[in-house]
Amino acid sequence: MQEIIDFILELEKLKGVTRKVRPLGLNRYENSAEHSWQLAMLAFSLAPYGEPSLDMNRVMRMLLVHDIGEIDTGDTMVFTEGGWEERKLAERAAVTRIFGMLPDQGASFLELWHEFDREETPEARFAHAVDRAMPVLLNLANNGQSWRENGISHERVVSRIAAPIKAGCPALWSYLEVRLEEACGKGMFGA
Repeated sequence: MQEIIDFILELEKLKGVTRKVRPLGLNRYENSAEHSWQLAMLAFSLAPYGEPSLDMNRVMRMLLVHDIGEIDTGDTMVFTEGGWEERKLAERAAVTRIFGMLPDQGASFLELWHEFDREETPEARFAHAVDRAMPVLLNLANNGQSWRENGISHERVVSRIAAPIKAGCPALWSYLEVRLEEACGKGMFGA
């Protein structure tokens, strides 16, 4: 029991990992714990648009563990260019440490994290599509807030999100592609 409690209290730190986008109607930036919860809800809501054989329980579990490494590494905006290999190495070390706190379930959590990272299963591709879409949805609803604040261009957004969203949830990409073009016309992007 104590190992589980220690693990859960370690996860509390995810609430202190600040991201670059603001929740709707708030003046603060979201945290990674909020992000993970919202992704699980988005995935569950988008289930009818996924492959019929998707194991949504597995998708949601992946989304709940996918950013836990940020407890040690912090968040990197999905639209950042470069440094991804080093970041992934640091995240692997972090999740190995954190999931290692749970001798019984830690290995299964770590496997979910690796599955998400590899994007080889339909569930991992769907989870990645949802993960890439949420910052876009918030930016579209916030008049491009983090794109403008961080000098993120339309081209950079599309280059970072199009392929994984198309691969995991084509209907979601069809929806977003139109909205991103509209956002470009409205000046929602940076540099």
